[in-house]
Amino acid sequence: MNNTDPLIIAGQVYNSRLLTGTGKFKDMDETRLATEASGAEIVTVAIRRSNIGQHPDEPNLLDVLPPEHYTLLPNTAGCYTVDDAVRTCRLARELLDGHNLVKLEVLGDEKTLFPNVIETLKAAEILVNDDFNVMVYTNDDPIIARELEAIGCVAVMPLAAPIGSGLGIRNPYNILEIIENATVPILVDAGVGTASDAAVAMELGCDGILMNTAIAEAQQPVLMATAMKNAVKAGRQAFLAGRMPRKRYASASSPIDGQFL
Repeated sequence: MNNTDPLIIAGQVYNSRLLTGTGKFKDMDETRLATEASGAEIVTVAIRRSNIGQHPDEPNLLDVLPPEHYTLLPNTAGCYTVDDAVRTCRLARELLDGHNLVKLEVLGDEKTLFPNVIETLKAAEILVNDDFNVMVYTNDDPIIARELEAIGCVAVMPLAAPIGSGLGIRNPYNILEIIENATVPILVDAGVGTASDAAVAMELGCDGILMNTAIAEAQQPVLMATAMKNAVKAGRQAFLAGRMPRKRYASASSPIDGQFL
């Protein structure tokens, strides 16, 4: 958005409310171009799947997305246990010279990629106590969202639909319940498929959206990244503007009361 309506996470101010992933693109150049087109300032990096320096002989993601231009958000994608998730976050902190903003996800199974909320709660508590700023992927349960905020997570990221499904916002009422009772940023994570999905999420009042597959698997990823940037902005503006009430019947946009015939 702009400086009058910033996204603030862990005390840092961001103009863009769209966060993007770095996986699934055909090559590093497409990753760079799509990220630039999205306007994202925060980009998430799967430590287990991306090279950010741990493999010196392979292409380094940081060469196309330099940390001086982007806030890197290391994530624990592919982790199914507390130990694996915590270990991955600590590795990221070492690789990134003390960087402590991370995205926690502890998955429940390989088919659905739904979060294991029990393990997620345990890992979140360990990481918060270890001075990490934790943005956490979870299901759309308002009670779990409240517990994660109470633990000290700096942002809660409920899924809109399963990861990579592109199904859109399946349960807007749960998302709305989470938003209305939160004091930390709420960002939809997973399930967005196209620009209208992004606009709907923002119109609900979400503080931002994280997406990867919707952009990377589009027929034209760079063009889709631009569409998503515009949709997030439009959805946010619509939320701030306040939509008209829904009505069962038509009402004239140019009233005739008081006019002479």
